[in-house]
Amino acid sequence: MQRSNDDDTRSETATLQEQPRKRHILLRIDSWIDSTVWNAGFRLSVWWEDITIFFRRFTVRGWKKAVVEILDEGMTWGTAGAVVMLALALPAFEETKGNWRSQSDFAVTFLDRYGNEIGHRGIIHEDSVPIEELPGTLIKAVLATEDRRFFEHYGIDFLGLSRAISENARAGGVVQGGSTLTQQLAKNLFLSNERTIERKIKEAFLAVWLESNLSKKEILRLYLDRAYMGGGTFGAAAASQFYFGKKITDINLAESAMLAGLFKAPARYAPHVNLPAARARANEVLTNLVQGGLMTEGQVIAARLNPATVVDRAQVRAPDFFLDWAFDEVQRIAAPFAQHSLIVRTSIDMGLQQAAEEAVESSLRQYGDSYKVKQGALVMIENGGAVRAMVGGRDYGESQFNRATKALRQPGSSFKVYTYTAAMEKGFTPESKISDAPITWRGWSPQNYSKGSYSGRVTMLTAIAKSINTVPVRLAKDELGTELIARTAKNMGVETPIRTDKTMPLGTSEVTVLDQATAYAVFPAGGMQSRRHGISQILNYDGDILYDFTRDAPPAKRVVSEKANASMNYMLTQIPVIGTARKAALDNGIIAGGKTGTTQAYRDAWFAGFTGDYTTAVWFGNDDYTSTNNMTGGSLPAMTFKRLMDYAEQGIEHRAIPGIDNPLPGPAKKKDPEVAAETDENALPPLVRPRSLSSDVTRLLKTIGEKLATAAPLEVPAELTGKVAEIDLRPTGEITKGGRNGGR
Repeated sequence: MQRSNDDDTRSETATLQEQPRKRHILLRIDSWIDSTVWNAGFRLSVWWEDITIFFRRFTVRGWKKAVVEILDEGMTWGTAGAVVMLALALPAFEETKGNWRSQSDFAVTFLDRYGNEIGHRGIIHEDSVPIEELPGTLIKAVLATEDRRFFEHYGIDFLGLSRAISENARAGGVVQGGSTLTQQLAKNLFLSNERTIERKIKEAFLAVWLESNLSKKEILRLYLDRAYMGGGTFGAAAASQFYFGKKITDINLAESAMLAGLFKAPARYAPHVNLPAARARANEVLTNLVQGGLMTEGQVIAARLNPATVVDRAQVRAPDFFLDWAFDEVQRIAAPFAQHSLIVRTSIDMGLQQAAEEAVESSLRQYGDSYKVKQGALVMIENGGAVRAMVGGRDYGESQFNRATKALRQPGSSFKVYTYTAAMEKGFTPESKISDAPITWRGWSPQNYSKGSYSGRVTMLTAIAKSINTVPVRLAKDELGTELIARTAKNMGVETPIRTDKTMPLGTSEVTVLDQATAYAVFPAGGMQSRRHGISQILNYDGDILYDFTRDAPPAKRVVSEKANASMNYMLTQIPVIGTARKAALDNGIIAGGKTGTTQAYRDAWFAGFTGDYTTAVWFGNDDYTSTNNMTGGSLPAMTFKRLMDYAEQGIEHRAIPGIDNPLPGPAKKKDPEVAAETDENALPPLVRPRSLSSDVTRLLKTIGEKLATAAPLEVPAELTGKVAEIDLRPTGEITKGGRNGGR
């Protein structure tokens, strides 16, 4: 016990001795920190005083001080401006990544689904004429009209821009453009026709970039080769052949003036559409030549008195929006091929394409002013994935921006199908009950279309048919999560990246019209991928098949279960009957399903729907995002869908919608009185589809053709040779020598 007490005493003593030692160490550390900080501060003050004394030698007074202050401010603002300019330039220079000249590697002739030629894209090198060989009259006419100071500026003509601003201010409107020829080329090569400040900023930077990387001669050649010239033609050489039927090297002054006048507005001045307007515009170009000092009045008087005449092309209508998209697809598919001069059979049906264009244009023509809407877009996909029609805007000549494939717009309630599909996959049914009541999610409280109105517990069918907003938000918040909804949309074919914020279930994440058509086409496909495509075959000029969709495309995968797909089809086919899309109900007993969509402030209106045969997505809105006059998806988009689909369903064998007991076409259904009253008044006449062969007859004729192609040549007896020679079978089936006409 004594030893233990001694040990404790020694331990306490050691502890007492250790404490002063630790305290001493801490005091030394504190002293070192204090002295170091003081010395650093002292040295800094001395250093600052030395700098101050040094710069006092440069002190200026009087008028010199004012100059120095101005220069100092200029350098400060110049540095800040350089940083801002760099931030603005970076997005523009992103557009130049990759091989931006790659389009010139391809020369593509496009055919429709039946093998008829419908257009060309790319640059055919043999037809691309060097600048030195082009008529001087054409070069002068283009420069006098588009950019008189082309050889003096560096991409941006500030003098020309200030002159244009002055002229426009004096006229009270836009009468003169300030864009240089280089800026226009930058837009053609890298940008769209969207009228936004962002695009104009990019355009300016890219113009300077082009001037830095290309010579003036190269810029002028590219401009003349790439500009849209109306009639589905790109480049002056193609336009010369199309309008005048002659090579670009052979045109005269009057024809040069007419071509130069097309760059401003090819749709308005295309001579095959409006020859008087084209000649008036050509006369303006001749005046520009005189005013610009490039020619004298005596030199242009003959062209004024003898204006250009054109080849009759009134019936030529190319599906240009579709061809632009198809050309991008060809470049993607054919990039590995050694040959880039190609013949491409596409999926487009020109009969359906013309009906689609007419449906959109007639809707805008009749209802555009009342709804305050100026643009529309549409994509039609046949069951199986073939894109049969595409409308990317009202007028390709006015704007080549494809609103069907490139415009990102909020889909509104038409996006809700992805939420409901995810819910069906998770075990919900159309009869499942869910609460339509006020809900708040992370500070956000969505409301229904009828603000302040709630229905309590409703079925999923009622919720989607009436487009109730609180239900998909409640499903996303409590049952699904936004990540699952986004994944469902992606699996169904939406290629645009989808934001997963809390507002996404109501369609605030932008998509394209092509996205919506692709995804909705899953429903009539029984839950399988729709396999959307515009290219059926790619061939070289020797007839070798380089690509065939049926052979080379991967097989469709299941993306929605059969049970969930059948539930969705049941609910979606009720929307034109009891829901928001009653104006989309088709005639003759044909069942259609689909969903309407309307965004905040009525900026966008959608209807995406389907039958067993076709899926069509329709959008209407304005390029500048201004609001329409209370236009909803159940109004003009639904009516346009009905107009086109009634046409498309005529004279074909109808396929059933999976999971729906489709009646065969029979007596017309009775219309809802309210819908009939609104749609029948001033309604456009229905489109009538020409009679065509049934699919059975088509298959039979195809089989006969294949057998004839492989059969041995038919030997005609000598005694019949003379009589056979007397028979002239014309394309219409007329027999001119046999005494019978009009046979078909």
